[in-house]
Amino acid sequence: MSDFSVNPLVLLGIGSSFAFSAVFYHLYQEKKKELIKLKEIPIFKPDQHLVRVLKASPHKRLHYVAVEGLVQADGEPLPSRFVPRCFGVIQKVSVEEHWKYWNSVTKTWNSRTMNKKESSNSVPFSLVSPGAYINDLYVKVQNPLEASGSYLERVYYKLKHAEEGLVNIMLQGLNGEKPVAMAESEELLRVGTILTGFGEVVLEGGQVMRLQAPQDGRKFILMPSDHKSFIDRHESSADMWKALTALTGLTGASLLAAVIYNLVGKQDDKSK
Repeated sequence: MSDFSVNPLVLLGIGSSFAFSAVFYHLYQEKKKELIKLKEIPIFKPDQHLVRVLKASPHKRLHYVAVEGLVQADGEPLPSRFVPRCFGVIQKVSVEEHWKYWNSVTKTWNSRTMNKKESSNSVPFSLVSPGAYINDLYVKVQNPLEASGSYLERVYYKLKHAEEGLVNIMLQGLNGEKPVAMAESEELLRVGTILTGFGEVVLEGGQVMRLQAPQDGRKFILMPSDHKSFIDRHESSADMWKALTALTGLTGASLLAAVIYNLVGKQDDKSK
């Protein structure tokens, strides 16, 4: 029987390949379902077509749609604190300290972040149709800070290293801690950014349109890209999981076929 033994590492490789293939296939199916739901969401721009659809809708309300447009401040935009001639409608500035502390067990210096401070500012803004000469139609974005999505762009980052001095040496000796650096960053939703918002749209006063968080519990999302690029990224993600499913499945099948071929060959040799 020892002549027909199989290397345990090979068996482990076969099992791992099929297991990973099953996981990747599950992720592919989940992403595919998500993509189908995303493609079912109607997409609009802030134009007369959206106004007509809203007027024809019950209660002049669309419960969940996507609206794509350019970011425009309703009043004065927020100037960047660090970048000249850079303006936005949502601003987040953060400062955090990087420290190292002595671990007496491992005899090493470990890093940690502390004293993080954030400040956020925002001004009312709307989405206007790209390429429109006269922005008489727009969709006001209601409570954008309640929305999810990575819609802020980092426009400034600076790392200030701590100076080695007498105070640092004393802290290091007394507490086993020492400051390393201070990081300062600024993020903006810049004026003129193409933004796609997913949520509820209502019409007020015949011409004023507002994008807000849906009342049915679905996610209020703001994405800093056009709708097509947003869908393309999800399709690329689905294609990646599909390719990984095929790759790991074929690897497992190839290893299994090689093991079976070797076992059959050895059995034939023994019978001869």
